[in-house]
Amino acid sequence: MPRRPIHVTGAPQAPLRAALRSLRTTLDVPGEFPAEVLAEAEEAVRAPRLPAYDATHVPLFTVDPPGAVDLDQAMHLARREGGGYRVHYAIADVAAFVRPGGAIDAEAHRRVMTLYFPDGKIPLHPPRLSEGAASLLPGQTCPALLWRVDLDALGRTETVDVRRALVRSRARLDYSAVQQRIDAGTAQEPVALLRDIGRLREALERERGGISLNVPEQEIVERGDTYFLGFRAPLPADGWNAQISLLTGMAAADLMTATGTGILRTLPAAPLGEVARLRRVARALRIEWPHHTSYAEIVRSLDPTKAAHAAFLQECTTLLRGAGYTVFTNGEVPDPAVHAAVAAPYTHCTAPLRRLVDRYAGELCVAAAAGEEPPQWVRDALPGLPREMAEGTRRAATVERECVDVVEAALLRDRVGDLFHARVVDVRDHDRAVGTVHLEDVAVVGRVEGGGADLPLGERITVRLTQADPGTAKVLFTPA
Repeated sequence: MPRRPIHVTGAPQAPLRAALRSLRTTLDVPGEFPAEVLAEAEEAVRAPRLPAYDATHVPLFTVDPPGAVDLDQAMHLARREGGGYRVHYAIADVAAFVRPGGAIDAEAHRRVMTLYFPDGKIPLHPPRLSEGAASLLPGQTCPALLWRVDLDALGRTETVDVRRALVRSRARLDYSAVQQRIDAGTAQEPVALLRDIGRLREALERERGGISLNVPEQEIVERGDTYFLGFRAPLPADGWNAQISLLTGMAAADLMTATGTGILRTLPAAPLGEVARLRRVARALRIEWPHHTSYAEIVRSLDPTKAAHAAFLQECTTLLRGAGYTVFTNGEVPDPAVHAAVAAPYTHCTAPLRRLVDRYAGELCVAAAAGEEPPQWVRDALPGLPREMAEGTRRAATVERECVDVVEAALLRDRVGDLFHARVVDVRDHDRAVGTVHLEDVAVVGRVEGGGADLPLGERITVRLTQADPGTAKVLFTPA
């Protein structure tokens, strides 16, 4: 989960546009796709590897942000006769278009992940594939890995199958539309069941001690001729949709561990020191955290529409540091093999258009479900994937962090010298005159220093903006 997702609503101001263009150069991110990659993509579109099984009769639908065209997942939800539910979850079959060892494959290993900037993205695969032939766009027949997961009446997994299939999505929905239809009682059953199944899976998550962080998005909002930073709190539908992806990732991990070959997404338990730091932040934000209450329980009690809770949720993402990928072969399943936030074995397999490892995880699961050995090209790549994914994740985190800095500086550049009300949410242990403040009237979390005296952790103070230049300097405040 990104620390502070951020996107632009409307056309960004000229200084921001220029700063974002410059940032692409500074970070040395991938540019245009080489000609041989684009040529191979065109060839792949003309002759993809198509499966024999036709599942176009399943009326799938997608749930994504408005305007998204790189659609990795589509679903259909139904009640089972005799009780329980059936989840059909189609994942874009990128391997149907990408030849192992080919130009697209090599470029994907160089890029590793799609990189998101506030004003656009740098895709993992050529748009001809990721936004076209391989995307699960409505009305388009395309190859997919089709998962079928049967759940009991409480949402627990009973049976799992995954196979290659031709699929065709019927509708492209966004989170807001899904939420409105469900709330109004106008959603057809396959969409309405997203709430029912999502809530059951959330209850099971609580039961096993897992936690999903509903981190608000930092958003640039246009108001007249001016732009402001605000937070968009996630809708319940965001969480229900995420539960279907988590369900599939857990099912994939179970398939892999059962066969003894796979790659898991793992996360160690949070260090006690980091939990203690979060308790300090909670006190600073006036969030009551009783000593007998677990981290997971306190997070579930938060309301992301409240500014203090939103700030705390952003800080909670620090407990996700240390996540990595663990490969195992020849039946040597790692111990522990658990992702601490999921509280179960888990793997990334639902976003192959945007993340390299998912293509390999999908191949492992299809082979496992069929009782076959994974392809050799998959086995050959497994040892190197953790390192590649770690490097790609670091690059994506850097892009995200620098984008936040640039956006904040660009939108506050004309307010240098202004005063803001803020709350001190963190103080350095070795220099208590330096810390972090969360502004009350602007969605900014920034560094504060230069006052000389110790910062009052948890207290409301007035700060002055001393620097904000999208080209050279990050946002910095000093106590007023």
